[in-house]
Amino acid sequence: MDTTPMKTVIIHGQAHEGSTCRIARMIAEKTGGETVEFFLPRDFGQFCTGCTACFTKGEDKCPHRAALAPILAAMDAADVIILASPVYVFHATGAMKAFLDHLGWQWMAHRPKGIMFGKQGVCVATAAGAGVKSTLKDLAHSLFYWGVGRIEKLGMAVSATDWDGVSDKKKAAIEKKTAAIAARLKFCRGRVTPTLKTKAMFGIMRMVQKKGWNPIDVDYWKKNGWLGKERPWKKRQ
Repeated sequence: MDTTPMKTVIIHGQAHEGSTCRIARMIAEKTGGETVEFFLPRDFGQFCTGCTACFTKGEDKCPHRAALAPILAAMDAADVIILASPVYVFHATGAMKAFLDHLGWQWMAHRPKGIMFGKQGVCVATAAGAGVKSTLKDLAHSLFYWGVGRIEKLGMAVSATDWDGVSDKKKAAIEKKTAAIAARLKFCRGRVTPTLKTKAMFGIMRMVQKKGWNPIDVDYWKKNGWLGKERPWKKRQ
């Protein structure tokens, strides 16, 4: 049993510390351990230029690699990755989207990180009214295609534009939901197994890599043994 402190990274889709921020922090606090936070666009605000260097030459060739490095390092070290975004016109914020755009190279279609398959992810979204479902979908898409083994979602229509305006009844519901998510995160630590959907998608991408359409991706899969019997969720013998 792993007794080291849990490590959580929260990537906030905006710099304003409102309801979404509060809820993400509540999950992290209830989970316990160490938490690192990043606020977009303050901590990373560049837009993807579409140069495709990350796909064809390697992620280290991204012109924004230096700015991305601290966030990527925190994600790699974390047990739990929380993506938190308020709803902007029924979707995640532009700052969050700009960040996620930079990580297409680590989708399963290209070069997923093996460590992601043992991690847990949480998507958090709030809105004064509608749009929570589509925003959670925006965030979950990236977690799923990165290979994150377990994904939780918490979306709340808070009927307010700031935390002070959220009713006591809704705050009580949020307390209950965040506690339940935190309990599951702690229980599942060290025993995460990707879903059948994730394994199936990995299998499809494996067949694509066998056909070899992008040399750098194929070489990466070969080096990891994934074109053979190895799988990122299985320990090497």
